[in-house]
Amino acid sequence: MAVLFLRLGLTAFGGPAAHIAMYHDEVVIRRRWLSEQQFLDLLGATNLIPGPNSTEMAIHIGLLRAGWLGLLLAGICFILPAMLIVGVLAWAYVHYGATPQAGWLLAGIQPVVIAIILHALLGLGRKALKGWPTLLVGMLVFFLYLAGVNPLLVLLVGGGLVFIWKNWRRIGALFPIASWAFIASAGLPAGLVDIGTLSALFFIFLKTGAVLYGSGYVLLAFLHADFVVGLGWLTDQQLLDAIAIGQVTPGPVFTTATFIGYLLAGVPGAFLGTLGIFLPSFLYVSLLHRYLPRLRSSAWISDLLDGVNAASLALMAAVTWQLAANYLLNPAAFLIFFTSLLALFRFKINTTWLILGGAALGALSHFLR
Repeated sequence: MAVLFLRLGLTAFGGPAAHIAMYHDEVVIRRRWLSEQQFLDLLGATNLIPGPNSTEMAIHIGLLRAGWLGLLLAGICFILPAMLIVGVLAWAYVHYGATPQAGWLLAGIQPVVIAIILHALLGLGRKALKGWPTLLVGMLVFFLYLAGVNPLLVLLVGGGLVFIWKNWRRIGALFPIASWAFIASAGLPAGLVDIGTLSALFFIFLKTGAVLYGSGYVLLAFLHADFVVGLGWLTDQQLLDAIAIGQVTPGPVFTTATFIGYLLAGVPGAFLGTLGIFLPSFLYVSLLHRYLPRLRSSAWISDLLDGVNAASLALMAAVTWQLAANYLLNPAAFLIFFTSLLALFRFKINTTWLILGGAALGALSHFLR
C-alpha cells in the first residue's frame, strides 16, 4: 500500500478528480481492496469534511486497508513526493524567478492558471448551485468578499443562510458545532502575526486546512485574503505562481503551502506550511471515520454543506475576477487565456500540458517582440 501511494504521489497529475479516478482504477478494479459501493460511500463521506478530498481519500483507504499505520503511510506517501518536488521548484523560483527569462515563462503561465480556475469553477458550479437559495447565497458571498469581508465569515454566512432557508420551520435547534469553529478561527491570523513568521505560517495553514471546503482552487481565496490582502507577505503574481506550481506538479494541489512556506521562511517554512495544511485531514479521518456514514444521511448537515459549498465557489469566483482584472490586460495574455479555456472545454487537455504550453508561449511572445 505504501508503494502504491508513493507511486501515485509521483504520477497523479490533473487535480483531485483525476486522483480519485486513479484510486478507483487501482484499489477497486485492479486490486479489489474495496467494492464499488464501498468506494462510493467513502467518496461521499470524504466530501463531508473540510480539506483536500483526494488526500483524505488516500488516508481513508489506508485506514481501511491497514489500520492506523496504513492511515499514516498512505497520507504521507501521497503527499511527500509533491512536497519535495515543490520544495525544489520553490528554491529555483527564489533564486531565478526574478530573472527576465523566468518572467517570460510566468507571464505565459498566469493566464493559463486563470483559465484552469474558471474551468473548474464552472464545472463545480453545476453540482454546488442547487436552486435559488444557493445561487442567491453565492451572489451575496461574491460581493461580500469583494467588499473585504473575511472569507471564513462569509463561509459561515453562506452555510448558515442556506441552512436557515431550508430549515426555518425547525430553526429552534442549535447550529452544528462546526459553525462555531468558523467563528472562532475567523480572526486567527491577525492574532498570530506578532509571535513570529513561522508560528503565523503554521497556524494560518492549519486554520485553512481545518475549514476549507470545495476544490483545491478555493484555497486561492483563503491565501489571497491572508497572505496578499491581510498580511501583505505575497503579491498577486507570487500567489498565481504558487498555484501554477501546485498544478504542474503531481500529487495534491495543497502543496502550494510548501511553495509559499519556502518563499516566506525557507525550508522550515516549507515544512511547517505543509504540516499545517494537511494535519487537519489526518485528524478528521482518524476521529470521524466511524461517524461519517451517519452524517452523510443527515438532512441538516447536508443543507449546511450546500450553503458552504456555494459560498466556497463564490469566493473562488471573486478572486478569479480580481486576478483576471490584473493579468488579462494585454492581447497576448487574453489570447493565451481564451485558447486554454477552449482546450479545456473542447479537448479536455491535462492541465500540466496547458501550463507547460503557457510557459512556452510566454517565452515565444517575448522573442517575437
